[in-house]
Amino acid sequence: MRVTTHYAIIIPAYNEEALLAGTIAAARLAMASIPQPGELIVVNNNSTDRTGEVAEEGGADLVVFEPHNQIARARNAGAEKTEAPLLVFVDADTQIEAGTLQTALGNLESGKIAAGGARIVMDQPVIPIVGWLTDNWNRVGATFNFAAGSFFYCRRDAFEAGGGFDESVYAGEEVWLAKRIKKWARKQKMGFEVIQNPPVLTSGRKSDWFSTWDFVRQLAIIFLIPGATRSRKMCQLWYKRPG
Repeated sequence: MRVTTHYAIIIPAYNEEALLAGTIAAARLAMASIPQPGELIVVNNNSTDRTGEVAEEGGADLVVFEPHNQIARARNAGAEKTEAPLLVFVDADTQIEAGTLQTALGNLESGKIAAGGARIVMDQPVIPIVGWLTDNWNRVGATFNFAAGSFFYCRRDAFEAGGGFDESVYAGEEVWLAKRIKKWARKQKMGFEVIQNPPVLTSGRKSDWFSTWDFVRQLAIIFLIPGATRSRKMCQLWYKRPG
């Protein structure tokens, strides 16, 4: 019988054997600063490498296998496996600090914040378009209260009221969930908070994998083709890996 925990960190992972151990280690270090019990769940999203084994060896409390290769489905699958009232979603290529986790959980425990995210910084030098996209996303997130999927935290009742991550799309699912949660939160007199400091550290590896043209083409597809995010083929920047 599993013990009910105060919060759960959910890490969706598709072919993440290279970075997952570091992500888990950082999350564990952050969790050590929290007095309430928490659990760490890794969702192996139909990986073809050693992601599942790395998760078990790295100290995940639970490793869930999700056969449908979709980030929204992987996150939802993790949420389904915990009864924790507070949920924190962290991407497998993203590392969090204790201060970020403490602030996120404190916000949710206050009863004033239903959900939120965090400012993101890259772990390496990136090509100009990636730097531009990151800077602009951080400005938009801070101004309009939207969270990047690399770090998204929420109360379970807000998550359920928002219907979870939208499984009809292959990108942008965190934006749609944030919009639905904010609509629900206004009725509860709660807000949505993007943490500015400490930020989360996320991998800039896509800057090595893809060219400026690849990024421009992906943005054009998303903004110019209606319903593009409903096709995994049209969201290759999020699902394609080198080799």
